[in-house]
Amino acid sequence: MTSDVTQAHAEEGPLLGFEQHDHSHCVEQALSAAEARCAERGLRLTPVRRKVLELLLREHRALGAYAILDLLREAGFGSQPPVAYRALDFLVENGFVHKIERLNAFVACAHPGETHSPAFMICRLCDAVAEAHSTPAKGALGAAARAAGFQIERTVVEAEGVCPSCANKADA
Repeated sequence: MTSDVTQAHAEEGPLLGFEQHDHSHCVEQALSAAEARCAERGLRLTPVRRKVLELLLREHRALGAYAILDLLREAGFGSQPPVAYRALDFLVENGFVHKIERLNAFVACAHPGETHSPAFMICRLCDAVAEAHSTPAKGALGAAARAAGFQIERTVVEAEGVCPSCANKADA
């Protein structure tokens, strides 16, 4: 499957989930973009939805619904599971967040507003998640689907391994 991940990310260097950067700037930029996108589409980014998105953006790792609920409680929001689940449903449905099936957890989308098939690299040590585009229709999966007469509508690639930071710690 590695040949299915676009070359653009390989040429750009480390993926956002694994590199050091001005984190507060990227969070604020992503929240502003989400607010603008909701306004354009007539969607309501309620305070709890915004907070859930902010929490996921700040973490740069997958969080389960109950971890999100704990963080919401600490921030003064409701403490009932439906509060978190409703916000997550909205964010997933509108492309701001992805569900990582392998972890039964959620991560902020690195490419909101773009139609894409995400490929996730998940660190098994720290749960950091990096997202890249994949092109399954052009790779081995696409060829197998065409041969079977199957039309792929949605794919999600999840790869588990060790991120650069954890690998560097292990080497030290």
